[in-house]
Amino acid sequence: MQITTRLEFDAGHRIPSHKSQCKNLHGHRYAIEITLSGDIIKNDHASENGMVMDFSDVKAIAKKGLVDVWDHAFLVYQHDLEVLSFLNSLPNHKTVIFPTVPTAENMAAEAFKILKSFYQDTFGNHLKLEKVRLYETPNNWADALS
Repeated sequence: MQITTRLEFDAGHRIPSHKSQCKNLHGHRYAIEITLSGDIIKNDHASENGMVMDFSDVKAIAKKGLVDVWDHAFLVYQHDLEVLSFLNSLPNHKTVIFPTVPTAENMAAEAFKILKSFYQDTFGNHLKLEKVRLYETPNNWADALS
């Protein structure tokens, strides 16, 4: 069985070598979908009985581990020194330094890497992170798969 939940956040980024407008500082209203697989829990005494995982738990984990970190931050490539210098000059600015250029593809891959360790097989139901889908816009997204 698979379940999916969706959260949204706002963040800024730029693609330093992009041939068009994305080379400029800009932002998006991102959406992230987290898909988990596992067996349906069969335990009459568990709150999660009949579920793969409680959606509120899926969301709470994603919010704490990723969304709260990236929300209203500027996601900057670690080698984008001009922008890093500028952001560091702003007191208390929320900056997330990325090991790769923060494209939708790289952000989805990074989100998958971060979230994978948070979803554990707590109930012996073979819980596994299957996919992270990151929407950069309503019509453009990238999927990171297990």
